[in-house]
Amino acid sequence: MDKPSPIIGHKVDKSTLINLERGKIPPQAVDLEEVVLGAMMIDKKGVDEVIDILHPDVFYKDAHRFIYEAIFKLFESSEPVDLLTVSSQLKKEGKLEVVGGDFYLIKLTQKVASSAHIEFHARIILQKYIQRSLIKISNEIIEDSYSDSTDVFDLLDTAEAKLYEVTQGNLKRSAETAQNLVIQAKKKIEEISNKEGLSGIPSGFDKLDKLTSGWQPSDLVIVAARPGMGKTALTLSMARNIAVNSEIPVAFFSLEMSSVQLITRLISSETGLSSEKLRTGRLEKHEWEQLNVKVKALEKAPLFIDDTPSLSIFDLRAKARRLASQHKIKLIVIDYLQLMTAGGSQKGGNREQEISTISRNLKALAKELSVPVIALSQLSRAVETRGGSKRPILSDLRESGAIEQDADIVSFIYRPEYYKIDEWDDEERTPTQGQAEFIVAKHRNGGLDNIRLKFIGALGKFDNLEDFDSPFEFQSKMNADEENPFATPNLPSTDEAFGSAMNSDEDPDDNDVPF
Repeated sequence: MDKPSPIIGHKVDKSTLINLERGKIPPQAVDLEEVVLGAMMIDKKGVDEVIDILHPDVFYKDAHRFIYEAIFKLFESSEPVDLLTVSSQLKKEGKLEVVGGDFYLIKLTQKVASSAHIEFHARIILQKYIQRSLIKISNEIIEDSYSDSTDVFDLLDTAEAKLYEVTQGNLKRSAETAQNLVIQAKKKIEEISNKEGLSGIPSGFDKLDKLTSGWQPSDLVIVAARPGMGKTALTLSMARNIAVNSEIPVAFFSLEMSSVQLITRLISSETGLSSEKLRTGRLEKHEWEQLNVKVKALEKAPLFIDDTPSLSIFDLRAKARRLASQHKIKLIVIDYLQLMTAGGSQKGGNREQEISTISRNLKALAKELSVPVIALSQLSRAVETRGGSKRPILSDLRESGAIEQDADIVSFIYRPEYYKIDEWDDEERTPTQGQAEFIVAKHRNGGLDNIRLKFIGALGKFDNLEDFDSPFEFQSKMNADEENPFATPNLPSTDEAFGSAMNSDEDPDDNDVPF
């Protein structure tokens, strides 16, 4: 004889019943939600303390979310927040009855006597929301992991991006209103007015900063040139200016040179000791003192160098997110783009498609982290074969279609001295020795210009041209002062740039770029 149904039977075994206590309920703190909302309606101080901590989505109950939205709108409009104004705002939006009417609002205000400890309570509500978000993300990852059509590297990248958003407390929100954006823009303009017109990261090169207002958040900047022009030297000079002078954290990803080689270049630039002396270690006593004293600022600089070879765009994004989370980096430099790989499902495609994927993802990374990304790039041999001026143009970019499309700024480095051109093609016919031109060929949000810089090849360094009155002034400043115990005699000529595969004469063929 069959056992009676547990629903209609008179007597059932306890094991056949659903044990609600063992069921899983999403993390929540409804009682604290009530306390916080009640405190906000009876005390203005409570509104001021939590309005920047909470947003409507953190509330577990829909009624509480509607009430908070009403409070938030009143706050934005500089209206008083109390029982009557909140009730009126909800009535205007047609949500008063949905939340339980005036009776429920009165009930909330009766639960508290003041806004004491409201910030602590608000942070507990936020923690519960983060827990719910992590559960949601984890379930999505589990579901995607069971799918055979999912690319594992894409899944890892997506998972890390979502977790990074939670870590930053910046989960994806819906489109913002024009009113909010105008307020943000006005605030930014006020901040710029206090920074002498620089809204971005200052490069340390005065004319370039004037043109760009500093490197802007979420911008992708391409710096391209032929071998020997000094791409690494220029970006290292920028990284040094930003990290040492401005104390702004910088991440430098070097796919070609080791981190020790790069830091040796910076030591040469910082101390005025030539690369040859540092490579051989043949330093005089006063040069050792100079080395020890002048590297102190560099030692303290928030500069992070990663020399992982053949870095994939997936690995780069993962590393950049961690650096942004742990060290608050504000600028990313990549040396150089053609040595990167797409990784994941893009393996096996042609090189043009791979470069397109890389450049598109670099732009996405810049937007995600809201930092400028500077990527070095090669130029094709068309520059060398072209007659007349060797000044680069946009069509000289390798895989130029994708790079030019994704980049906010495309720039080139041009040193006529490298091509045995002794004079600039200007009216004054000024000498080119020890000089370079930074060409801004594309600027999505600003003007174009050719900016001349000082190039000191012996130190692998670029500087403002205005800081030197003649090509020989830097050398004379370092050598002439006999009273200076840190003077460095007999610097090599400015043509002795640091060697690297990218700066050698053995340029790989256009169709033979290392992956």
